[in-house]
Amino acid sequence: MKTTVDPDLCISCAICTNMVPDVFFMNDDGLAEANPGDVPANLEDQVREAAEECPADAILIE
Repeated sequence: MKTTVDPDLCISCAICTNMVPDVFFMNDDGLAEANPGDVPANLEDQVREAAEECPADAILIE
């Protein structure tokens, strides 16, 4: 699984960074980003939950 954050949709609420700090972080522009590469298997459910909780639907999962 891979995940990204659409910077055009992100509203900087930081829900994802609080829920899964090993995957998501806030960049210098104050927007959330996902670490590149595959999501560790043990964090996949948490990433899916963060995507569901994102009020802007900015988290994309492949």
